[in-house]
Amino acid sequence: MLDWLEKPIEWLIRICGWSSIVGIIAIFVFIFWEAMPMIPKLDWWTFFTSSRWIPNPAPGNPASYGALGLIVGTFAVTGISLLIAVPVGLGAAVYISEFAKGKAKETLKIIIELLAGVPSVVYGLLGILLLRDWIYELFARFDPLSGDTLLTAGVLLAVMVLPTVVTLSDDALRSVPATQRRAARALGLTRGETVLHIALPQARRGLGAALLLALGRALGETIAVFLVVGRQDNHLPSQWLALRPLLESGQTLTSKLGSSETNIGYGDPLHWAAIVGLGLILFVLTGGLTVLATGFGKTSDA
Repeated sequence: MLDWLEKPIEWLIRICGWSSIVGIIAIFVFIFWEAMPMIPKLDWWTFFTSSRWIPNPAPGNPASYGALGLIVGTFAVTGISLLIAVPVGLGAAVYISEFAKGKAKETLKIIIELLAGVPSVVYGLLGILLLRDWIYELFARFDPLSGDTLLTAGVLLAVMVLPTVVTLSDDALRSVPATQRRAARALGLTRGETVLHIALPQARRGLGAALLLALGRALGETIAVFLVVGRQDNHLPSQWLALRPLLESGQTLTSKLGSSETNIGYGDPLHWAAIVGLGLILFVLTGGLTVLATGFGKTSDA
């Protein structure tokens, strides 16, 4: 009866799908175009290897734009968050998918969905009110200057990416056919052995996609990290494999991009181009991880 609507709806869906691709390409082109003034004027080697970000130096000194400190801070915060969120999230996903039954399973899934729906700024406020004081008191013997540290931002970010890890890992585990679980149990494997030797190995690509998407989510988080990281420029750890640098204030790509400096730098072409260059780095990182995770998912489905 409504067959005449089939073609228009099909074309509308096609247009919506392609428009998202065109939009992503347009964003990349715009960011790259805005960063163009930096290419001939700024030493890219210095940009990636220096931690000195000094847009307003003393008279007679040149401005300096080095992104290394921001990049290191970004990966430090992200690494902490994944070290916490991945084991906890994977364990929760295994329990929900393989062991929980009835109302307990539904309740846990609802709680995870509620965690995913909490706005970032609320997480940031909770970090200010609770987490940074806990971190400061817990590591008081290291004499941190405040609770606004890279570690605080990493722990807060772990809570934020946890729903992503749990949801996607649960989907990956549930994609393993139930017949294989029943066959393993029939051969004498316990439920735990079935999870360890059947479900997890067969879901490994989906679990890898979950990890990559969680990494992209962590890299792109702005407001919550901005509120608790301390936002200290020109900072590189003196000891790379030590706890002390994580108990100091730092800066990430997103906290720099989310600061008022983006408005201040708009009036200076070189300063603005350097800031847009940071956005370009972040865009390439998150976009690449998303594409890689999608490839993992497709291989898993195959």
